[in-house]
Amino acid sequence: MRSRLADVAKLADVHPATASRALNERTRHLVSAETLERVLAAADELHYLPNPMARSLASSRSNTIGVVIGDLTVPLFAHLLRGIDEVTTAAGYATLFVDTHNDPARELAQLRTLEARHVDGLIVTTSVVGDPDGTGRFAKVAPVVNLLRACPNGENPEVISNDDRGMRLIVDHLVGLGHTRIAHIAGPATVSTGVARRHGYRNAMTDHGLPEDDSLVVTIDRIDAEQGRAAAIHLLDTTDCTAIVGFSDLVTFGVLKELRSRKIHCPEQISVVGYSDVPSAELMSPALTTVAVDHHAMGAEAARLMLGILDDPAGAAARSVQFPVELVVRESTGPCRVMSS
Repeated sequence: MRSRLADVAKLADVHPATASRALNERTRHLVSAETLERVLAAADELHYLPNPMARSLASSRSNTIGVVIGDLTVPLFAHLLRGIDEVTTAAGYATLFVDTHNDPARELAQLRTLEARHVDGLIVTTSVVGDPDGTGRFAKVAPVVNLLRACPNGENPEVISNDDRGMRLIVDHLVGLGHTRIAHIAGPATVSTGVARRHGYRNAMTDHGLPEDDSLVVTIDRIDAEQGRAAAIHLLDTTDCTAIVGFSDLVTFGVLKELRSRKIHCPEQISVVGYSDVPSAELMSPALTTVAVDHHAMGAEAARLMLGILDDPAGAAARSVQFPVELVVRESTGPCRVMSS
C-alpha cells in the first residue's frame, strides 16, 4: 500500500504540515535541520512519493510550467531547457515543453494544449520580436517570462543576452587584426536576437569609422547551416570581404562548408566568427572563434523569475535580466590578408 504524508509525519514524530514543508524543496528552509533530517529519513524508509494530484487540488495549481520553444533543432535550446528543468524540478514543478516549429498555426494549437493542461506559468523562448500576433495571447493563458525574447513594451519579465556587447567584441577583435571589410550574416528580421546583433554590428562598425555598406550584410530567412552557406555564396561572389560574422554558430557552420568547397583557407584568406559557442564550435576545423553565452544559466534564471511570480503574483514586477557575453578566440580568425590591387 502506498505510504501517505500522515505516515511520514507519524514516523518522524512531527505534524503533517511540518512534514509537508520539509518535503517541499521550496519550503524546507522553514524547518530545523534536525527536523528535516528526521522527515527525510522517514520518507526514505517508507518509500514515500508525493501525490502531485492531491497537491494540485489543495493549491488550485497544476504544478506545471509550460515552455514554448520556437525550434528544438537549434542546439542552444538543449542548454536552455536543462537550466529551466533543473530549477523547476527542484521546486516540485513538472515542465511541459512544446515545439512550435516557428509555425504560427502550430504555435496556437500548442498554446491551446498548454491552456487545457492548466499550466501555472509560461516561459516563452520563441525569440520573435514582440508578441507573435499582437494580442498578448500568451499572457491570457498564464503569467509569462520571456527567454531570449526582448519585448519592446516591457510588460513581461525577460532574460536576454547582451548581444550589442557581443557584436562589439567581435568587431573590435577583427579590426584589431586589420580587417575593415567585415561582412555580417544577420538573423531574420522577426527574431529579436537577430535585430539586436545586427544593430550591434552596425554600431561597432560606425564607432571604428567604417562606413555603412549594405553589400556586406545579408539577412537570412531561417536559422540553419544551409542559409548560412547560401549567404556566404552571395558574399563571396559579390563582395571583397575579408571576414564574415555569422548570426549564430549554426549559421556559421554553413559558411565554413562553403569556404572548404572553394578551397578558401580560413583564417589565412578569410576570417570567420560565430555566436553562441555551442559544443561543436570547438570541434570544427578550424575551431570556431565565437561569442560564448551561458544558455544554461539563462534558462535557470528564467525559471527562477517564474517561480518568483508564482510565489508572489502581486509583488512580482516585470524586469529585464541581461546576461554578459564573452569572446572566445580560437583558430578561425587571423590577420587580414593583403588585398590585391
